[in-house]
Amino acid sequence: MQSILLAVDRFSTWVGKTFAWCAVLLTALISWEVFSRYVLNRPHAWVLDAQIMLYGTLFMTAGAYTLSKNGHVRGDVLYGFFRPRTQAIFDLALYILFFLPGIVALTWAGWIYAGESLAIREQTFSAEPLPLYPFKYIIPLAGFTLLLQGLVEIVRCVQCIQTGAWPSREQDVEEVDVEKLKEMVNVRDEDIKALDAVVVAKEATK
Repeated sequence: MQSILLAVDRFSTWVGKTFAWCAVLLTALISWEVFSRYVLNRPHAWVLDAQIMLYGTLFMTAGAYTLSKNGHVRGDVLYGFFRPRTQAIFDLALYILFFLPGIVALTWAGWIYAGESLAIREQTFSAEPLPLYPFKYIIPLAGFTLLLQGLVEIVRCVQCIQTGAWPSREQDVEEVDVEKLKEMVNVRDEDIKALDAVVVAKEATK
């Protein structure tokens, strides 16, 4: 079971990292349009629509990735003081009451929405229109990946309720742990304090 959960974590991570390249494309597109508009005096009407679609794609596809890393914002004022089993009970209730109905509805409605857009070959309302239906298929794709990751998180909640400890998850980029960093470079708090004293002494003699 654990191997399946970690496999879904890796899939969500792959989706998130793949579509993260939209940030690079978005940066390049905006930079090029600024140059074209203000230096070459040749603006393009389609660029704004492309920017919106790229940003929307980046935003939507990041949901499953963020959930797989347990990175979504939550009210930690009380939650952080709960035992893992209590946290899992709260999470499981919220997943069942709010997450599943909302994401299932998003995925289903998004699929219908995208299909209708494809049927009429929908385009953006612009002097230089772009096809809009490929972008709308990102909605059910993002919904499906988020739903899949959500089911994995539900299984983790059940496991935590049974064992009293959260199961492991796929790791990725994390915030820097200062204490671990000091251990890696063999730096002690006493060394830092001594260095600070030397710097203060040098400043005082200037």
